[in-house]
Amino acid sequence: MSDTEKTTSEQKMQDRLAITRGMMNLFESWGLHTEEMMALLDMQGKARHFTQYRYSKPFPNEPALMRRIEYLIRIDDALRTTYPTNPTMGKRWLRQRSHKFNKHSPLSMMIGDGETGLIYVLSRLDCTFAWDQSGSKAC
Repeated sequence: MSDTEKTTSEQKMQDRLAITRGMMNLFESWGLHTEEMMALLDMQGKARHFTQYRYSKPFPNEPALMRRIEYLIRIDDALRTTYPTNPTMGKRWLRQRSHKFNKHSPLSMMIGDGETGLIYVLSRLDCTFAWDQSGSKAC
């Protein structure tokens, strides 16, 4: 492996570590339990092993996992936009039952319906995402 390839590989690892740490911080700000974090990311295994991602290990570089992370980041961004003066509202909103989610909480929809649930919640929060998905010209 050349020096350039090593540098590129190390940078990719650092980028993945930064994404992992960012997601762990997001999950903490939402007040999630380890089992909820694992379910949102569709990661199997034991909860006690999940803590390694908090400190030293990056999430696996898998397309399905990266898509889920992207949805979760967009959901967090949309919550900050929706509640700009109350940064803790997102944590509450995620657990609050709503008629928009068939009397379920957004968190339970995301966990119970997997990637489809993530997309559904994101489309309810971010009209631009729903517009992109539908191809519609109006929100």
